[in-house]
Amino acid sequence: MHNLVLLAISFLAGFLMRCSGKMPEATPKALNGYIIYVSLPAVILLSIHELDFSHDVLAIAVMPWLLFGLSAAFFLPLGHLLKLSRGATGALVLTGGLGNTSFLGLPMIEAFYGKEALVYGVVVDQLGSFMVLSTLGLAVAGIYSGGMPSAGSMLKRIVFFPPFLALLFSLALLPVDYPQWVSLSLRRLGDTLAPLALFSVGYQLHLGHFRGNGRALALGLGFKLFLVPLLFYLFYMQLLGLDGLAVRVTLFESAMPPMITAAIIATEQDIEPSLANLMVAVGVVLSFLTLPLWRLVF
Repeated sequence: MHNLVLLAISFLAGFLMRCSGKMPEATPKALNGYIIYVSLPAVILLSIHELDFSHDVLAIAVMPWLLFGLSAAFFLPLGHLLKLSRGATGALVLTGGLGNTSFLGLPMIEAFYGKEALVYGVVVDQLGSFMVLSTLGLAVAGIYSGGMPSAGSMLKRIVFFPPFLALLFSLALLPVDYPQWVSLSLRRLGDTLAPLALFSVGYQLHLGHFRGNGRALALGLGFKLFLVPLLFYLFYMQLLGLDGLAVRVTLFESAMPPMITAAIIATEQDIEPSLANLMVAVGVVLSFLTLPLWRLVF
């Protein structure tokens, strides 16, 4: 419970600090930079080192790829049917198809399932969500911004992305026992991820963005927060008959609100930035209600 209180306070603090005008506009950019270059790599280096590679890993890693395919199959025809703008459709495909499996997902997993479950969240995030974002996500962003990134450009983004480098190092160091001081240092750095990420999200919440985006926002969050976890629950547990902590954490990750980085990419490419940011901010707020409910299911 104390972890949930910490996340809520961090989010509210970010929103209030923006309202106060006491911090510069570039605050989220600075915080996100620290998270991407320091906090998240620390979590990866510590968690992957404790991973027991088994057949469950493939089932875990494939979920975000299936999610992005579902998002495209859902929003592309529906956007045409409802006459949504091209930008709104692109923003929904990106934010609806990529979950916040690291900044919010990891602390939520720790809060509801315990520290031993974090490793499965890292697998979902690094072998799933991050790879989808770096390939299909960047391709979709390129298409809706009027271009198509080259294969070389996408490969460069993947290889030099700090969390991916941390993933490679952690895999290379699997046979090595970390000294106690290394483990403690990584844990302390990783502990900064949750409060800083939620502060950043809260800081980026603009109430004025609701104007004109209500219908698309309801559609996007209804898909991401309710329909997606229901479909994956039916697929993994009812159809395939899978169970266990790894599968349950995977389903929990599928219920996460939209990814912060997806909204950042949409904003940079001018793909309906107001809708993309609302999907993240409002999604985080609602997830404090929806995630405890999904935890009762799986």
